[in-house]
Amino acid sequence: MYNVEDPKDLTEALSSVDTNLWQEAINDEMDSLESNRTWHLVDLPPRCKAIGYKWFLRKKLKLDGLVDKYKARLVAKGFRQRENIDFFDTFFSVTRSTSIRVLISIAALNNLLIHQMNVKTAFLNGDLEEEIYMEQPEGEADVILGIKITRTENGIFLDQSHYIEKILKKYNYFESKPTCTPYDSSEKLFKNIGDSVNQSGYASIISGLRYVADCTRPDITYVVGLLCRFTSRSSLEHWNTIE
Repeated sequence: MYNVEDPKDLTEALSSVDTNLWQEAINDEMDSLESNRTWHLVDLPPRCKAIGYKWFLRKKLKLDGLVDKYKARLVAKGFRQRENIDFFDTFFSVTRSTSIRVLISIAALNNLLIHQMNVKTAFLNGDLEEEIYMEQPEGEADVILGIKITRTENGIFLDQSHYIEKILKKYNYFESKPTCTPYDSSEKLFKNIGDSVNQSGYASIISGLRYVADCTRPDITYVVGLLCRFTSRSSLEHWNTIE
């Protein structure tokens, strides 16, 4: 038994027992908007204000009252616009009832079959002459605090490749050759060996590497912990170990 009542908002729809059906409808709407190139992501120009958006969620029913289809439409809050400032004359064209009756009369006169069809998201195919700025709809999280999230049919995967590249480029390690293991166990590190070299930079890169180790790269945890011991007096030897 389906609940034929429509949800009040997106939160209610995605927390209902029909969450999968609503999510499918939302994804379908987003695919249509993107394939039609309905918008372009831009920085908001100075002195311009973006209007909000709303998800319009409805259940389309069959003649017997059962749910036929879940529909989701993303609409801009046009009621936030001011007449004669943000817009002027506006209208929405619809078919006149007299036109429908004429077509039915022709079909009856010539014994023709009547077929009805619907153009999916037909309103997206029109060209908008005005520039309208709307807030960007929220999407599924793909980057959180420097952690890239990739969802596949096999599961969810985390990586920090962009974050790591940023660290490497900042400290001129991007062209360094990769190694099979994070640390050569035959190498011994000692305190107070050689002159102190860029102590603040050393502490900064170690902090970044600790974040990587804690989040997505447990394989470097040991060597990062080892290098942390020398943040108070880092020498060229310790910098070489980082590389």
